[in-house]
Amino acid sequence: MKEHNVIGTMQLLAACQRSALVRRVVVRSTTAVYGSSPRDPAVFTEDAEPPEAPSHGYAKDATEVEGYVRGFARRRPDVTVSTLRFANFMGPGVDSPLTRYFAQPMVPTVLGFDPRLQFVHEDDGVEVLRRMALEDHPGTYNVAGDGVLLLSQCVRRAGLLTMPIPSPAFRMLGDLARGAGLVDFSPSNCV
Repeated sequence: MKEHNVIGTMQLLAACQRSALVRRVVVRSTTAVYGSSPRDPAVFTEDAEPPEAPSHGYAKDATEVEGYVRGFARRRPDVTVSTLRFANFMGPGVDSPLTRYFAQPMVPTVLGFDPRLQFVHEDDGVEVLRRMALEDHPGTYNVAGDGVLLLSQCVRRAGLLTMPIPSPAFRMLGDLARGAGLVDFSPSNCV
């Protein structure tokens, strides 16, 4: 995935750098760049910096990609560069690790941890992409619905049951389930 996300973005930006025809670059990023510390604010604004940069996985890759995008924007001030930090997509057409997590008959959760979640409806996400592709909106934008929900609120609203598991056991069971091909999510995807 790193090669696809980071190296692919570097190659795309290099091609855009050489092109005299490129007027606008829109980059899809993620709110995961903010991390998920219990000390974080309830909602990050676009100008906020996370207390700690993500140290692994998709969030680290997204942070690296954003760094390359900022470098490109400095080198090509004639190009409108927009970075969109999307929250988790939800909607009837979305198949993701998070939607599969909520589709389980019993939702495993980390005992004593009730993370804040934000979502964006798939139709709203498409509309944001459409506008950014057709209009000049330089800068970085968080793309999410208003407010946050706790995981426990999401589970309750979906009418599901939880199975609280201590953190070390949660990771171990997740690794076993992924290894057996039973699920396709990890703790960093879901909680």
